[in-house]
Amino acid sequence: MGLQGKIALVTGASRGLGEGIARALARDGAKVMLLARDGDLAQVVAREIADAGDTAEALACDVSDYPAIERAVADTRQRLGGLDILVNNAGVIEPIAELAASEPAVWARNIQINLVGAYNVVRAVIGGMLTGGGSIINVSSGAAYRPLEGWSSYCAAKAGLAMMTRSVALEAPGVRIFGFSPGTIDTDMQVKIRASGLNQVSQIPRANLSPVEHAVRGLLYLCNDASDDLIGQDVSMRDEAFRKRIGLG
Repeated sequence: MGLQGKIALVTGASRGLGEGIARALARDGAKVMLLARDGDLAQVVAREIADAGDTAEALACDVSDYPAIERAVADTRQRLGGLDILVNNAGVIEPIAELAASEPAVWARNIQINLVGAYNVVRAVIGGMLTGGGSIINVSSGAAYRPLEGWSSYCAAKAGLAMMTRSVALEAPGVRIFGFSPGTIDTDMQVKIRASGLNQVSQIPRANLSPVEHAVRGLLYLCNDASDDLIGQDVSMRDEAFRKRIGLG
């Protein structure tokens, strides 16, 4: 129960990595608010967490809508008693298409969710954290540093997110902020990637994908003080030194 008394907000928490870290945070003692566009599915996950004896609630929210995020953060603080941890996980991969064939509105929507949406949540929580402290983990990707065919919007958004994380680390030295690249993990997003047939990531067999539980372990580690020496960095699950630190070496 290393996070007993802490309050966490997880975006994109209805499935995949977001669901996994929400369950892990609750098991470790935190009270958790799950945010997702699919509020009904997030409610199902929150009820399952509560049925296991832990504390979780859920709200339907689109991270690209800043007023809605402000309300969700205020609701979290009111209903759970504060806010200590943000896992900024909400994201989309679409459009998977070469830029010349991409739909402009869909391309822009990717930036709106993956970059502007992440900004929206950080902006909404950081005022309270500047005075009371807290941890922010922005879920990044190796695509922030490596261009991939058909992923121009996703790569651009994640590259922007990596730079935003570093900027906040300079501006808010009292806040524990990290980027976190989970690697190629077995989620619904990978189903879409494999179906596209574009770039080498789509060719990775499902059997070779990392389990979500490994990335969850990495995320959970960053929520604890043992990771203080990594503040401001983009931590990758591909880093063998980090994997050893979390017991996966």
